[in-house]
Amino acid sequence: MPRIRSVTTAAAEIDRRAFLTATGAVTLSAGIGYALGPAGGTSAAAHPATAPVRAMSRKAPAAPLAPYTRGTTLAAVATAAAGSGYRRLGDGPAWERVVRTELGSARSGREAKRKPLAAFVQFTDLHLVDVQHPLRYEYLRSQTASAWRPQEALSVAGAVALVERVNALRGAPVTASPLHFVMTTGDNTDNNARSELDWFLKAMSGGRISPNTGDPRHYEGVQNSGLPLYWQPDDGLRDTDKRDHGFPRLPGFLDAAISELRSPGLNLPWYSTVGNHDSLPGGCYAPADPYFTEFAVGDRKLMDLDTATGKAIWDNVQNGGDPKGKAFKELLVSHKRKMRRVTPDESRAPFTPTEYVAAHLDPAHMGPGPIGHGYTQANLADATQHYAFRISDDVLGISLDTTDPAGHYEGSIGASQLEWLKRELKAAERRDDHVLVFSHHTSKTMRNLREDPDRPGEGRHGGEELTALLAAHRPVLAWVNGHSHKNDITPHAGADGATGFWEISTASHVDFPQLARIIEVADNHDGTLSVFTTLIESSAPHRTDFTDLTQTGLAALYRELSFNAPGSRATLSGTPGDRNTELVLKKG
Repeated sequence: MPRIRSVTTAAAEIDRRAFLTATGAVTLSAGIGYALGPAGGTSAAAHPATAPVRAMSRKAPAAPLAPYTRGTTLAAVATAAAGSGYRRLGDGPAWERVVRTELGSARSGREAKRKPLAAFVQFTDLHLVDVQHPLRYEYLRSQTASAWRPQEALSVAGAVALVERVNALRGAPVTASPLHFVMTTGDNTDNNARSELDWFLKAMSGGRISPNTGDPRHYEGVQNSGLPLYWQPDDGLRDTDKRDHGFPRLPGFLDAAISELRSPGLNLPWYSTVGNHDSLPGGCYAPADPYFTEFAVGDRKLMDLDTATGKAIWDNVQNGGDPKGKAFKELLVSHKRKMRRVTPDESRAPFTPTEYVAAHLDPAHMGPGPIGHGYTQANLADATQHYAFRISDDVLGISLDTTDPAGHYEGSIGASQLEWLKRELKAAERRDDHVLVFSHHTSKTMRNLREDPDRPGEGRHGGEELTALLAAHRPVLAWVNGHSHKNDITPHAGADGATGFWEISTASHVDFPQLARIIEVADNHDGTLSVFTTLIESSAPHRTDFTDLTQTGLAALYRELSFNAPGSRATLSGTPGDRNTELVLKKG
């Protein structure tokens, strides 16, 4: 059957096949996919003839590859000691693999016949946070735990440790396939700030990062404010978190948190999907408001707010009543006299969707590729952030933009993107491809149908409609997403003769249990396909040392603090059937 092939030179193709033959995965492209623009064509500008061809972006693991558990939650999971108050983490029992058969029967002997089709790693909701940003609303912490987390000053150290974990993986843990790529499924940044975007791109592709804005010498934020509402790690103040939750005093913590660290960058190609926090101020307000832009780079920051006012603001956000941030703006204007001075910084300015795509296309952030990390010059020309890309000879990836530019943290897609998706799915059917769909929002969190102000008159489409569309197309195997910060795997039955697909939602890397997910697709050659999911933690040790404020020690603290964060939810790891799984489907 015809297949779209990666654009390579003859020599590179020989090298690729030699590698794949040696590892027993001849049909896999091992990460040399290329991006297809929103019109379905390859972007020539993104892949000029003179661009270097990467036949393999990482050193081959020792051959032969074999199934393994080391470095995954199949071996051990960070678990808290028994007790109350602040609890220390240590090595805990592994999570076993669960076979799920809602969409297909698990037939005996399939292991011996299995052929790998694709293998990759999903990152989601990294939320790299500029914790000193003036627009952060930490004062709403009593209304929502996501407003401020005691661990978030260490988000960059945690992300780098996750990169280190992926770099140490031997391949796919079940099929023993080489890993193709890493895909981030949005909320890579937290405040839609240029500073955070720079940190994200350097964490993924490699570089030195100083997770600090404002005064280059000192931290200026809520954690040295003297306000008992927040954990004051360097200070002896008996703040709320020390008093009520047993948080430790850690002298030197804030200096260490803003100190330069180094990311080795991924040794795999990586792709990027956009989330609401990457597009909207605060993750929920419509962009391009000049007041918010000026405030973001300015010298004032609100750090305290009475509970009643905070509750009214957050209740309004939850109910979708302030998508443009009018009430939030009024709050900031009326509380100007209560604000504290901070050092202004232009790097805190919000970035536009065009700037987001352009930053991914910047050669300085290419790392192991591909150029643009999925985005192409066509995305720049069309002002879009969706694309398709070739994962392997048999598998197509489709990345969607589910953020509603009109505001609010729930999502949807516009009519033009929906029509593009329909064309891609029909073309995949003609080629007899398998399809993996990526987005930030889940099917249950796409209920925001406000009109895009830049596309007046264009309708918006929600999760129910998108689920029905995917379920009606035979090639779709899985929809991989994040946003909910929770592990959740949902079967969606097929329609119109299709076999159905699995929706795979993965926990964030900012809230405990701070997980990423390896996903493998295999043909069982018995009339079924299997999608395997295996959760991984960062490379940081489970046990922490309060005196270790090195890059590794901070990454370990990042995990432990997230477990102990007031308001953290114990349900985010999901049930056993949402963690390490084999998801069986009938072959269409």
